[in-house]
Amino acid sequence: MRKFRFSAAISAAALLLASCGGGGDSNDFGGTPSPSPAPSPTPAPIDGTGGAYTPPAQESLSVTDVQKIIAQAVGEAKARNLPSVIAVTDRVGNVLAVFEMTGARATATTSARTALGAINSPPIDVQGVEVPAAAGAIAKAVTGAYLSSGGNAFSSRTASQIIQEHFPPAPTTAGLEGGPLFGVQFSQLPCSDLNQRFGNPGAAALIGPKRSPLGLSADPGGLPLYKNGVLVGAIGVMGDGDYGYDPNILDIDVDDEEAIALAGIQGFAPPGAITANRISIDGTQLRFSDIVVSDLSPLQSNFAAINGTSGNLIAVTGYTTGAIIAGAAYGTEASGVRASTVGEFKNRDAFVLTDGTGTNRFPIRAATDAGDVTTPLTAAETRAILEEAFIIMSRARAQIRQPLDSRAQVSISIVDTHGEILGIIRSPDAPIFGTDVSLQKARTASFFSGSEAASDLLGNPDTDVAAFVGRMRTFLNDPNALTGKTAFADRSGGNLSRPYFPDGELGRPNGPLSRPIADFNVFATGLQAALIFPNLGQHLAFVTGASPTDTPMRCTNTPDVTAGQNRLENGIQIFPGSVPIYRGNQLIGGLGVSGDGIDQDDMISFLGLHNAGVRLGSIGNAPKAMRADNIVVDLGNANVRLRYVNCPFAPFLDTNDQNVCEGL
Repeated sequence: MRKFRFSAAISAAALLLASCGGGGDSNDFGGTPSPSPAPSPTPAPIDGTGGAYTPPAQESLSVTDVQKIIAQAVGEAKARNLPSVIAVTDRVGNVLAVFEMTGARATATTSARTALGAINSPPIDVQGVEVPAAAGAIAKAVTGAYLSSGGNAFSSRTASQIIQEHFPPAPTTAGLEGGPLFGVQFSQLPCSDLNQRFGNPGAAALIGPKRSPLGLSADPGGLPLYKNGVLVGAIGVMGDGDYGYDPNILDIDVDDEEAIALAGIQGFAPPGAITANRISIDGTQLRFSDIVVSDLSPLQSNFAAINGTSGNLIAVTGYTTGAIIAGAAYGTEASGVRASTVGEFKNRDAFVLTDGTGTNRFPIRAATDAGDVTTPLTAAETRAILEEAFIIMSRARAQIRQPLDSRAQVSISIVDTHGEILGIIRSPDAPIFGTDVSLQKARTASFFSGSEAASDLLGNPDTDVAAFVGRMRTFLNDPNALTGKTAFADRSGGNLSRPYFPDGELGRPNGPLSRPIADFNVFATGLQAALIFPNLGQHLAFVTGASPTDTPMRCTNTPDVTAGQNRLENGIQIFPGSVPIYRGNQLIGGLGVSGDGIDQDDMISFLGLHNAGVRLGSIGNAPKAMRADNIVVDLGNANVRLRYVNCPFAPFLDTNDQNVCEGL
């Protein structure tokens, strides 16, 4: 059994989020006032060559900008008598500065409170452990930057609202399904093989996306930064020693960390029309900040007056040397995310990840799993799937963007059955978080649909991880579960990863890949958290100086499929937006999509693969008889069918088509 003994600040790693609340009108946050936008005109059909999107302007934070942001935040922290650690990042996650005020707490503790309100002792996964305050501040800033875009400004408070076991989270909403991004906190992991690390040499120093020390966070105090209306980064504040989450959205919190962050973004606030409280999901208005500008003290913006007197810039191992640096302009080669060339992708709207010197990090290629797959994916097939999925995205109506009737913007990833990346593309303004998440989703769908899923989990040295196989087989009443006979999309695996099954219904058992509700919280989701637990502990030991060795760029301790490489190198994801790829009855890979509403993500992956299959005649979605929605779970007093995908009812901007996934 796993032993839950942690030394302060190095044990495990928290990945998540905290507090929700409600705020005033979006104009009260300091952004440009603007009325609710009118719907955009219906666009013409997409032909696949591009021209559907306008890339964001190339703006960046200067050293002077960062100094002003920190000074404003420090001024508010002094007024509230809360010495804090303040981090600023750019849009692709580079840490531009970390400022530690005199008297600030050096650590914070992740919440050990369960979904039922009790305190877990001993803690499970990453509950109730100490983490460096600087890591919490960086994670909050990364969250604000990565969840936002030119069409939506989300905060760490927004994140808390959309990842809990009920949506919206409140005592009165028990019985509702889980948050739409349930599990996203365990992304952007410090062990991810996709996300970059501080210390790249030369011209590649600022390429992103960069990793987060704690994954994504929803502890209030992470807010995005905009310059001339363009997303350029975020601020994160850690001062109260509590790195948790808020299960009650009905009250309005007076949160000092959020006030400090709001002071920091003055002059760099998002446009009023795109803050989270202008955006609804399933009829629920999202939240941006419970603090408004009128709650703040007079702004102080003189960095020279506070540097060395109120605190100092600090180094954080693995993230910053202690100096202030300017941010990278998103969309440039130096940022690591740029427009594709004609040779890389024919659709001129596509962006790719680059190494900072001109080379695409993940060019389209053929599969690497010829020893295990009779006819692996070819480069031409990979390209066709990406092209068709990109077209579906370009036609789809966005869920989380303003103005209304904007096009969806996402990242799209393809992997083979070994988890090797065969290609990644993204739209120009897709939120950065979706890059890592789309890869997690692709790998998750391929992994759980594969013949080696059970043996890989049973081969993990952590007995806690291995035990999930038996729970899955017992729950499904199938001794051969996870051996390749069933095709699992991420929606299917997500059904099985909730602390209630069916999702949200009180009095029901937990899904077999989740913790029981008595042990569950957002730091202890089940298999998802257990898989990466050792990596997080190793990384935090490195950050604090307790160990000279960082976590490798490969999450999970599942057995290698080839030397030095396993199938889940950036962890798994448990909310919808992926499908496994088949050639006839044989699994040949996975397709993952992330960056918009989960139904949009489902549709882009499912229809994109279907259309590629129609175009090529050689590949496609799983045969209907193999899909997880054939599984019916007997709960004694009810039978519950798993889901495969769920597409929006009337999703397209260029047609009135309805039920577009029906019968496919």
